[in-house]
Amino acid sequence: MSLNGMMRTGVSGMAGQASRLATVADNIANANTTGYKRVGNAFFSQVVDSDTGVYVPGSLGNHVYNEISRQGPIRGTTSPTDLAISGSGFFVIQSEGGDTYLTRAGSYNIDSEGYLTDSSDRYLMGYDLTNGTTGSVANGFGGLSQINVGSQKLEAIPTTSGSLVPNLDSRSSIVAAANLPTANAATAEFSGKSSLVVYDSLGGEQLVDVYFAKTSTTDWEVSVYNAADAASGGGFPYSSAALTSQTLAFDLTTGEIVGGGAPSLSFTVPNGVAMTVDMEGISQLASTYSVNAETNGSAPSSVERVEIDDDGIVYGVFANGYSQPLFQVALATVPSPDNLRKVAGTAFSVSLDSGDVQVGRANIAGLGGIQSGALEESNVDMATELTIMIESQRSYTANSKVFQTGAQLMEVLVNLSR
Repeated sequence: MSLNGMMRTGVSGMAGQASRLATVADNIANANTTGYKRVGNAFFSQVVDSDTGVYVPGSLGNHVYNEISRQGPIRGTTSPTDLAISGSGFFVIQSEGGDTYLTRAGSYNIDSEGYLTDSSDRYLMGYDLTNGTTGSVANGFGGLSQINVGSQKLEAIPTTSGSLVPNLDSRSSIVAAANLPTANAATAEFSGKSSLVVYDSLGGEQLVDVYFAKTSTTDWEVSVYNAADAASGGGFPYSSAALTSQTLAFDLTTGEIVGGGAPSLSFTVPNGVAMTVDMEGISQLASTYSVNAETNGSAPSSVERVEIDDDGIVYGVFANGYSQPLFQVALATVPSPDNLRKVAGTAFSVSLDSGDVQVGRANIAGLGGIQSGALEESNVDMATELTIMIESQRSYTANSKVFQTGAQLMEVLVNLSR
């Protein structure tokens, strides 16, 4: 019985070391695989009850585990669609058949239809932001969409807001009521004029003229006209009334708006939508008229490139320089990441031991941040694997000697009966 137990124990030792060598082989083969997670072995003894005075050897137990939660080093790349997670979490990917997986491998490319896909043609999943932000689902993949940056082929952005911050020269002459810009007469007088480029609903470029005229020592009139309605050669009289006008009152001591409020102009862009121009910071000082201005909106343009920020928001950058948030990359986690089940393509699926999936966004609720232009390398240490390989080789050889010795003694025992 003891000889049989000796041989059985030797076989279990060889089997355990063979399994350990198999994991080492897998680790070394994938040492340069993006997002690969090391596999390890934990041995434990299995003891068989024995009678007093007679020892019955047990065997070797082997537990294979994954180091999925241990992060690998992050290296930079030149592609903005290469993504790495700094901290906890997994990217959510979906196969063509609709199966959903988790992964740390963030090498994505834009396919012929504009989708972000990995090397196994699985789609990167996220929240669609084209109609505003979307709430995350806490216990599943509901609400996620395949990220597509090619659907925004050509888009016009109408102007809805802007800013205009002038200094009005306090030394300017007061303009009579009959000659104010709002009178829209050929004799109109003003102390400052600026023109703003705005965009209508179809992305057509429009021009509006903004006039400032001093009406008293403390008051100024501001009015806005459609430049397309100007008289031949430009200027007054315009063929239509002002788009908007209002009076601004200043403090003679400080040169600031009375009451400290933030004035604004609201009007409808010609052939466009409602627009608000913020004039916070306007002043009346003894200096020449000067102005800083900007507006949003753009002419029709196609997406030229993609940029992704630390929160995983995917921006489509148009040829005219305008950027628009399109999607937000989703991140997922489970209570026990090391118990996820490995699948082909450096991905994982949820198991009973891993717990239910929880989906959210980067930098929220303990999830890590996303680095664009970077990839997470394998967490395999080559020196460690080579050391383990040498140890396992020795142990396997030693266990084989135990089995061989038991077999020789068994042969001696059999020959005794002859």
